[in-house]
Amino acid sequence: MQTRTLGTTGPQTSALGLGCMGMSALYGDSDRSESLATVHAALDAGITLLDTGDFYGMGHNELLINEALRTAPAAAREKAQLNVKFGALRTVEGGFTGYDGRPNAVKNFAAYSLQRLGADHIDLYRIARLDPDVPVEETVGAIAELVEAGHVRHIGLSEVGAQTLRRAAAVAPIADLQIEYSLISRGIEEAILPTARELGIGITAYGVLSRGLISGHFARDRRLAANDFRGMSPRFQGENLDHNLDLVDALRKIAEQKGISVAQTAIAWVLSRGTDIVPLVGARRRDRLTEALGALDVTLDSDELTAIESAVPAGAAAGDRYPAQQMAHLDSER
Repeated sequence: MQTRTLGTTGPQTSALGLGCMGMSALYGDSDRSESLATVHAALDAGITLLDTGDFYGMGHNELLINEALRTAPAAAREKAQLNVKFGALRTVEGGFTGYDGRPNAVKNFAAYSLQRLGADHIDLYRIARLDPDVPVEETVGAIAELVEAGHVRHIGLSEVGAQTLRRAAAVAPIADLQIEYSLISRGIEEAILPTARELGIGITAYGVLSRGLISGHFARDRRLAANDFRGMSPRFQGENLDHNLDLVDALRKIAEQKGISVAQTAIAWVLSRGTDIVPLVGARRRDRLTEALGALDVTLDSDELTAIESAVPAGAAAGDRYPAQQMAHLDSER
């Protein structure tokens, strides 16, 4: 497994991480046995970084990872790195009601996560979205106290803008910023990515396949389950979907010429953007994981990169990446 280092202060991780959210929530029903098998297969392949959130399935995802690690070979379990997001507030019905970044809440969230994960520390810890009512300095300071106490190894951030990055980095070392980055979500390139690099902060990129939209597997006539949040995503709606899948068709032609899949092309493009970027692949099944791992063997030359970016130009996607209410929570979009 190839490795990359998250920023100047962060850990060395596998070049791909496994995003585990879909095994518990938001993408429709999942198969528990297949989810566990997929985590085991990822560990067997050398993936070390497991990405979760305490609000994914209201704790379900952390418990699932706990079970996967308990039943994995000891050597793989010891190499696993837990990347945890916290702070999202939920209702019994599964709704989201905001974010809590108060210092006491941060420590409370961590205590519950450690218990559910069956772990004595969290490798990377971050608030999922900036709490607009709490200065980022206070939230980061609380995580820094968890680091000092040995409960957390490294501090991360999620979906914050360049100025917030600077404010946070002035408080404590920040290992990485987790943020959406893909061929059709390139907003970080203007200010956020340069600022992260200036400050020595790595990037863990989620949504590299845009929730399956640019995976090459999403059919135009696909009907999403009622519990699949993509049904409310602007990029999966009506004319937006048709336009975005036209982009995928253009990308498919390039992938076929190279003899690789569309998903591998999209992941390889993110990998090519810099060794300080670690893509998170949200595979819920072993076959999708195997496909994603194949991207590590893909080298894109300058002509191929030009062709890819001509087929899917920056800003070409139709629709925002989240519904309006969720976009309002993104400090990175301000």
